[in-house]
Parts: sequence; structure tokens; C-alpha cells
Amino acid sequence: MKNPAYPSWIRTTFWILTLLVVSACSQDELEGLLENGSETEEPLENPNPENPDDDATENDNGNELPAGSVTLADNLILDKDHRFVNYILPQSEYQKFLEDQADFKAVTKTIYTHLDDVYDFVFILAVAEDQPENLGYYGINHTVQNPTQGLGGNVYDNTAAYGSKGRLKSVLFMPRTEYVKSGPFLHEIAHYWANHGFIETTVWGHWGYASTGGQLGGFDEFVTLENGSYQGKMEGQNGFGTFANGGNSVPYSNVELYMMGLIGPDELESIQVAQNPKPGNQFGQFTADGFTTLTAQDLIAEHGPRIPDHTQAQKEFTALAIIVSPEALSTEKLDQVNTDLENFARPAQVDASWGNTYNFWMATAQKATLKVDIHQLVD
Repeated sequence: MKNPAYPSWIRTTFWILTLLVVSACSQDELEGLLENGSETEEPLENPNPENPDDDATENDNGNELPAGSVTLADNLILDKDHRFVNYILPQSEYQKFLEDQADFKAVTKTIYTHLDDVYDFVFILAVAEDQPENLGYYGINHTVQNPTQGLGGNVYDNTAAYGSKGRLKSVLFMPRTEYVKSGPFLHEIAHYWANHGFIETTVWGHWGYASTGGQLGGFDEFVTLENGSYQGKMEGQNGFGTFANGGNSVPYSNVELYMMGLIGPDELESIQVAQNPKPGNQFGQFTADGFTTLTAQDLIAEHGPRIPDHTQAQKEFTALAIIVSPEALSTEKLDQVNTDLENFARPAQVDASWGNTYNFWMATAQKATLKVDIHQLVD
């Protein structure tokens, strides 16, 4: 279901807020061999089997926890709904996440000593009240492996460096839990698949000045002006982002659905790519030396068919959410994170409080699901 478009002033604000995303989307591209992981679901044991109705348990430090919480270690607490782990760090270590100095590989290796390697994605979220001044992005994606052919990038497997035995696809970090709802959550997830050379771009890792109109930027239509100038638009509004389009307020576009393996080549629409584009003086305006039209046949001829194709591609994904913080989360924060993660992963429409915002299932045109819960501890 397609949500109504945001008013133009709200969309403009989203675009401005996501300007720093372009510097954020780094990829760890190491060629290697793919190891296939396996998944086995087992229910978690009740932490208080003799007193299942107790209102609270205590961790090793004597702090009271909500009923149902599980203390995995002194600084690792599984929340009562088993939707995320609160990883409590010393202030100096926590601060590194807000200054682009965090070691994400160390985080996943620590987590894998307590939780099984059964997750496609690991989402690491900090609890900054405002966007950190010393962090040059709103979200960042570290692709761990790419077993898929035909997307423009290399096939590689770097899972061992993160402590995974072949299952982990990507590690994503955002400095504020609020970005689960507002974005760039959908945007960073899209980076697992794109854009790694699938189309020519002047904005590395993103769509740039092309008729892609999705999470990774681009317009969905343009108007020819004068003297080689053009006005790009999104959903009828003047303006577009070359690397993002309004946080979670837009769904995945046609080409993004193809990259994710959710539609076949027969549904892939032609893409118009601006040649030698330069930004103009007005929002969404640019100059170019014309456009190159890339058909589905052109793209497949260049990169080969997507393997696996859309009939065999994975469509049910799992994710582990880790909330890093300098102290245990408050009840209010626990409730907020749980509500937002549940909405984002829900295979249905979001709550009214989310307004015109898309969750993963909605953004994929109801073609894929994302399960965010913790269902298996290390034996």
C-alpha cells in the first residue's frame, strides 16, 4: 500500500537532515567464498522458572530489571520482549560510537559468545538525544558478505572477521534509536544490495542523478527547462535527493526491489541516467549533457542476471538489535525502542503514531519480511 506523500516542506526538511548520509555508507569489500549458515529456532527459557509471575529480576549488579529480562552478562541484558540486547559500556567506550571510532567487529564477536549465529543483519543503535556533532553521518552500513551475482559488485565473504560462521550479511549503525522510525533505517538496509556499480553515478554508493526515485536517491520524473537544465521531482513535488529521499517516508523503488530479489527482470523498468550532471541553484534542479537510457536488457548484459533470481532469492530476513548505552535503559526508553522495532518489523501496517512512515514490509510492497527478535541463546 502506498502512503500519501509528505507535504513539500516536511520532505525538504528530511532531505536536508540526510545530507550527511553520503559520507556514511562504507562497504567492507573483500573477495572470498560464501559459507551458508543454518537457522534453528528454539524458545528462550524463562529466567525465573519457579516464579514466572514475579514483577522483576535482578542482574549481577543488583539493579532491578523488568520481568522477563535476561542477564546474559554483567553488561548484556536481553529485554523482556526478547527484541533487543542492551549492551552497557563505560562512558569512554560508548563515546567512541558517537565519534566514528567504534569497533563494530568487536561488538558482534562479543554478542556471538552469548547468542547464536542465526541473524542476517545486526542493527547497532546508540541512545544519543541529538545527532552527535562529531559524527559525520546519520547511519552507516558495513556489508559483511555478498553472495549475489548480477548486482555490479564483487562476490566476497568477510563473515569470519565479525565472528559469524557465514550467516551475517550486514552490520548497520545509527546513533539514535529514533532513527528506527524516521530513517535512515530503510536506507541503510538497502545498502546491503545497492548501489555497488549497478548504474553509473557521481554520488558513490547511491543513485545520484537518475530516474530511480528510491531510498538511495534519484528522481521519479524530471522536467526539461532551458539551456541544458532540468527539474527533478519526487511524487509530484519539485526536488529530490541524489543519495536519499526523505528517510522512511518513501518506499523502495523499482530498481531497489529488483536488487533485493523481490521482482524479476521482466518488471525492471528502464532507468534514465544524467550525463555529466551538476547541481543547479534551486532544489532538485541540475544541468546535464543529456541522458542515457538503460533498459533491463542493457543492465543484464553488463552485469549478468541476478543469481539467485527473484524466484529463489531470500524474502524472509532476521535481525538482531543491539542498543549500546552508558547505563541501563530507562523504562521509557525500553518501551520506545520496543514499540519502534515492533512497528518496523511488523508484517502489516504501522501504528497511526507513525503517520506516513513506511516499515520494512510496507517499503518492499509487502514482498519481504524482517523478523527482529532473539530466539536462540548459545548452549
